[in-house]
Amino acid sequence: MLVAIEIEAVIFDYGGVFTPSPFSAAHTYAEAQGVAPERVLAIVFGDYQRDTDHPWHQLERGELDLTTALEKIGVEAKREGIKFDAADLFGGMSDDGIDRTVVVDHVRGLREMGLRTAILTNNVAEFSSVWRERLPVDELFDLVVDSSEEKIRKPNPEIYLRTLTRLGVSTPGAAIFLDDFAPNVDAARELGLHGILVDPDPRSALAALNDLLD
Repeated sequence: MLVAIEIEAVIFDYGGVFTPSPFSAAHTYAEAQGVAPERVLAIVFGDYQRDTDHPWHQLERGELDLTTALEKIGVEAKREGIKFDAADLFGGMSDDGIDRTVVVDHVRGLREMGLRTAILTNNVAEFSSVWRERLPVDELFDLVVDSSEEKIRKPNPEIYLRTLTRLGVSTPGAAIFLDDFAPNVDAARELGLHGILVDPDPRSALAALNDLLD
């Protein structure tokens, strides 16, 4: 006989869930230059599903500062014959016309249900004050786990386990994880969490979340 595990916590990625995705911004940037998006993604973000010595991975682990990482990425882009302008690329994250306030409203509803909530983000130390100003973090979340502070990044299993421990979740199956990057969701599922992949329009993911909570 199967016994349903009661959900205790919901964990959210930040970029691509509460804001436009940096990967989508890179696609738009590449298309504007007439370059294959895969080339720009590889130069800027590296093999994102792996933990490597790529400058962006080092940046997200807090091993490089932003200026140094962007300089290294710029050198590689020049070597590949691609123009790299970080302001133009990441400026594409400002607005993609999709209403993501529904995600914030949903988090408030989860809190009202008595569920614990957290952000688990691969992020950059220099961006911390900026993205935290876009959300009422203290109101919405019990916990923020930031790769640049933890010195590890998704999909490393350890960062998920740290999040579960700090939330006080009794078992991985009592937590739900939402992310816009499929390998990060897969890594969560391998640990026993419920994983939901977030599309650019988050409403389908929120519907899937509701189904798990019913």
